[in-house]
Amino acid sequence: MSTVDPRHYDVIKAPLITEKGSLVAENNQVVFKVAIEATKPQIKAAVEKLFDVKVKSVNTLVQKGKTKRFKGMLGQRSDVKKAVVTLAEGHSIDITTGL
Repeated sequence: MSTVDPRHYDVIKAPLITEKGSLVAENNQVVFKVAIEATKPQIKAAVEKLFDVKVKSVNTLVQKGKTKRFKGMLGQRSDVKKAVVTLAEGHSIDITTGL
């Protein structure tokens, strides 16, 4: 088994299990919440090492934090970066098992 760099756990924070994430799973894609400063090559390397799969491509987006009101006080949600990882043919990730 190959050794996993601890920095990979800093890049990939959590899988996103949403309705849209379930829909893209049919196209051999998985959605992850990643670090804001993470780059596409870092995300690709982290997913390949952590899950032992071959990544075809990585698409990223930054969801801007919205202003919310809580008990009359205004607050700001943090920005969240998401990565949609397309896996090569024949590879899959079961995100329900965890690491």
